[in-house]
Amino acid sequence: MKTMARKPTTFFDPMAFLAIVGGGKTVLKTRENQILFSQGDAADAVFYIMEGKVKLTVLSAKGKEAVIAVLERKAFFGEACLTAQMVRISTATSMADSTVIRIERKAMIRVLHEEPTFSELFMTYLLSRNIRIEEDLVDQLFNSSEKRLARILLLLAHFGKESKAELIIPKISQETLADMIGTTRSRVSFFMNKFRKLGFVDNDGGLRVHSSLLNIILHD
Repeated sequence: MKTMARKPTTFFDPMAFLAIVGGGKTVLKTRENQILFSQGDAADAVFYIMEGKVKLTVLSAKGKEAVIAVLERKAFFGEACLTAQMVRISTATSMADSTVIRIERKAMIRVLHEEPTFSELFMTYLLSRNIRIEEDLVDQLFNSSEKRLARILLLLAHFGKESKAELIIPKISQETLADMIGTTRSRVSFFMNKFRKLGFVDNDGGLRVHSSLLNIILHD
């Protein structure tokens, strides 16, 4: 009885796919404060951050701006174009010199259908970000602005993801922090000075966050 020969399995490397130009992908080298897309633009591509940092902001009808996310290396954004969303509901702006991959909608849909490894990577990212959004909502609803600031500083410093007790946050303005936690710059300045006096943060070679800042969140 003859047995059918199996086709050799082709290895798919998601990172290699993202790094290769062509096939609906474009590498963008952006400068600090460069806009990648604006609120109201056509939603026609997904983006992936290879290096750097991008913030997503929304502008209300009355002209009030809010920061809804600060995204770093290995983050996707603009994925709502894969649904029925026809226009962007936010603005994406580089916060530093960055390398961003733009993946056209059709190319993204094709690779999601054809490459399970990439689909798993993408779904894992979406699920983890959804959890983060839910945590942000709970934080906004129930915690004080002081606790919200402490939490966002620990998140930006990747607390719990690294073995270091002290982590440095890349440059971020107090205005951006205020927008992220829904308060004023003066309140952020007040709490940052308090955190410094208590030894929770310092400015030695950048904004250094100490694990002791967790005490602010845990204290009732």
